Amino acid sequence: MAPGEVVVLGIDPGTAVTGYGVVRRAPTGRVKLVECGVIRTSAGEPLAERIREIYDSVHELLQRHVPFAVSVEAVFQGKNVQSALKLGHARGAILLAASHAGVRIAEYAPRQIKKAVVGNGNASKDQVGFMVQQQLRLREAPSPADAADGVAAALCHCLMGSFPA
Repeated sequence: MAPGEVVVLGIDPGTAVTGYGVVRRAPTGRVKLVECGVIRTSAGEPLAERIREIYDSVHELLQRHVPFAVSVEAVFQGKNVQSALKLGHARGAILLAASHAGVRIAEYAPRQIKKAVVGNGNASKDQVGFMVQQQLRLREAPSPADAADGVAAALCHCLMGSFPA
């Protein structure tokens, strides 16, 4: 890594599928994709096991990439209370892994991420993927959409967050 470059890990939490994106930000502000993908938990397993899988996978990403910051999508107000609670459990595992690693944590509302990356807080998943593709000069949008959302969370922090001087 060149002097002044920082790595940001963006995460779109979910108990079944957690999207992530790792980007490298140069002092010039230029951002480059390092890796993206999804963490798929074991369907049919108890919630506690799935949360442990998320924690272990995020811990491994933190060990491998040693990011300056972790940018996590915040819980949004949903109609389904059970879904919001499960999402909170996934976020807790992610925040705990980052805290154990001593990494800065930034949290952004879904609308903030969309606004920063697309320019529209009500953007669709397709629009987010397209703008991630455009901003990072990729041949195609990251796939699946959860991975693109993880990259968007990382990009949001690159655009809105604070970095060492």
